[in-house]
Amino acid sequence: MPIKTTCIGAFPKPDYVPIKDWFQIEHGAQNYTADVLKNWSESPENDVLFARATAQAVQVQIDCGIDVPTDGEQRRENYVHYQCRHMGGFDFVDLEHRILRNGAYETDLPAIRGKISAGASVLPRDFREAQAASDRAASDRPAKITLPGPLTIMDTTANCFYDSDAALARDLADALNVEVLALADAGCVHIQVDEPVFARKPDAAMDYGLETLERVFHGVPNHVVRTVHMCCGYPEHIDQPEYPKADHSVYHQLVAALDGKIDALSIEDCHCHSDLSLFEKFTKTTAIVGFVDIAVSAIEPVDQIVARMKAMLEILPPERLIAAPDCGLGFLTLAQTRTKLTNLCRAAAQV
Repeated sequence: MPIKTTCIGAFPKPDYVPIKDWFQIEHGAQNYTADVLKNWSESPENDVLFARATAQAVQVQIDCGIDVPTDGEQRRENYVHYQCRHMGGFDFVDLEHRILRNGAYETDLPAIRGKISAGASVLPRDFREAQAASDRAASDRPAKITLPGPLTIMDTTANCFYDSDAALARDLADALNVEVLALADAGCVHIQVDEPVFARKPDAAMDYGLETLERVFHGVPNHVVRTVHMCCGYPEHIDQPEYPKADHSVYHQLVAALDGKIDALSIEDCHCHSDLSLFEKFTKTTAIVGFVDIAVSAIEPVDQIVARMKAMLEILPPERLIAAPDCGLGFLTLAQTRTKLTNLCRAAAQV
C-alpha cells in the first residue's frame, strides 16, 4: 500500500483571480496595504471567480494523485488576515507600522484594538466548495482546510489592547475553536492549524502555545484528523539562495512536546533535511513530511524522493508517514507545481 499524499495549503492562483498572494502583491499592479489590506472585500462577481479557481486547484491536485487536497486558499489575500477579517477585535482601517524579524521586514499591520471574539464562520463555505470540486472529479478524496494558529496571528498583527501575550493567545484560540467546530459540523475531517511561529519562537510555543492549540481543537469529534503545520519560513522570492529561516533543529523539542497530543504534524524536510533521529520522536502522531521544496524552481526527481522516503520508513510505519510539499505552493508556477506534485505522488506509489 503506497503512503498517502497531501498538500499544505496555498496553491498558485490563476490570472483571473482578483487578488494575488500577499507576498507577490507588492511586486505587481496592486499594493497590499493600500489596495488590499484596507479596502478588500468579496463581491458577488468575484465570488464566481474564486469558486472557479478553487475547483481548478482541487482538480489539479487530484490529477497529480494527491489523496487529501486543499482548497488552495484561493480566496485568501493573506492566510492570516483572511481569518482575522472575520473575527471581532481587529482594525483593518487604522493600521500600525511595525519593524519585524530583527529589522529585516517593515510593514503596516492590522491592529488588535479590542477583545478578540468569533465572528460569522467563513471556512465551512470554503470547505463545501472544495469538497464539491473533489466530488465532481469522481473521487472519494476528502478536502482539507487550513487556518492560522494563535501565535502565528499574533506575529502578523499589531497588539494594541492586551497586556499579556498568553491572554491574547487564549482569546484567539477560543475564537478559532468556533471556526474549527463549524468546519467539523460541515463535514470536514481534515483540519490543519498552521503554526510556523512555533519554530521561530519555541519558548512561547512551550510556555502557552501548546495550551492554545488544545483550546483551538477543543471539542472536535474523534473522527476529525487534527493536524498542525510548522514550517521554518518563506523566502522573499523564488530561488533565493539564502534566506532567514528558523533553526529546524527546534523540531526535536516541538515534536516531542506535540507527539500524541494531535493526530498529524506537518514539517518541512526537503529544503533542509532533519537528522533521521527526529522521526523516532513520532511515536503516536503521524508525520506529514515535506519531500519537495516550495522555494526553488528546480524539480526534485522521483528517485531522490523515493530514497528519502525509504530512509524514513526504516523508522516510521507507512501508515504514519504522509508525503507533502514543504509548505504552500504559492511561489511556483502551475507547471512547476504539477511536476513537483506528480513526482511526489509517483514516489509515494513506488514506495
